[in-house]
Amino acid sequence: MSQSGSVPATGDDTTTTPTDEDLLLAAAQGDPEAIGRLYDRHQGTMYGLAIRITDDAGLAQDVVQEAMLGVWRNASRFDPARAKARTWMLALVHHRAIDALRRRRASVALPEPDVPPPAALVVPDIWDDVVGRLDAMALREALGRVPAAQREVLELAYFAGRTQQEIASQVGIPLGTVKSRVRLGLLALRAELGGEVSA
Repeated sequence: MSQSGSVPATGDDTTTTPTDEDLLLAAAQGDPEAIGRLYDRHQGTMYGLAIRITDDAGLAQDVVQEAMLGVWRNASRFDPARAKARTWMLALVHHRAIDALRRRRASVALPEPDVPPPAALVVPDIWDDVVGRLDAMALREALGRVPAAQREVLELAYFAGRTQQEIASQVGIPLGTVKSRVRLGLLALRAELGGEVSA
């Protein structure tokens, strides 16, 4: 029933959870579920790296979306002998973030996009470690003004390190609702922190 490149099943059977490398291989063979799983696993780290580079919440969201499109389109080019899947994905985020800054500020000298992201930006998974320039007090105050339902999922995702699937199970709401609340919450947080939300 499953295609040769589909993601191994998890749950009631004894199949182990697929690695990031397994998921990239499945994505290269056209399995959209694999991309969803990679996004759920790494979105927090990807967003943290993007906002560290761009210092702009809205631009960081765009960078992550572009990077995930890049993962989908270029999964067949991934070589596990050269890098881990997570490192390769974060390198795509790094390149997209640098490109985005160059488009926005063409006159500012920036690092070459072919340079891999610094190790200090690749290792941490905790949002507080990667947002860097955001003042923690201002962030907490802004988060307190986000609607409660959206604040709950943001805190679980970015401060407790939960995946969207884990949040759905913990809170008892559908995964699609979690995704919507995260996006709306990030837009509200962006507005509270002074960014302008584009329509």
